[in-house]
Amino acid sequence: MQRFFSTFPNEWPGAGLLLLRLTLAGVLFVDAAAALGADAALQIMAAAGEALAGALIAIGLWTPIAGVVVCLLQLGAVLLSDGTTGPHLLQAAVGLCLALLGPGAWSIDARLFGRRRVEIKHLREEQR
Repeated sequence: MQRFFSTFPNEWPGAGLLLLRLTLAGVLFVDAAAALGADAALQIMAAAGEALAGALIAIGLWTPIAGVVVCLLQLGAVLLSDGTTGPHLLQAAVGLCLALLGPGAWSIDARLFGRRRVEIKHLREEQR
């Protein structure tokens, strides 16, 4: 998983990625809640996919996969929409950007797959 991310930015860039993740997740939750009132099974499945992807993006778990899923869901919504493509294209672009940039330092991905410093004490003691 480490090869998916070049870095896990901290401080201001990390805060920007956190804000981007939370904003996209909020929009996905609102879209999913609005689609739950529909009768079509396809819309309910898409709403469940949006809610799941939004939850993964909000906590920063499997961010590249969730970002691609968001992009595909929103591009599918563009094909099925009645003419309002702008919000779907924007959400698809943000999902793809998160998939490419990564979740940032304040995420579960960073805790699970982030860079760690490993010290081998046994070799240090032999060198003395």
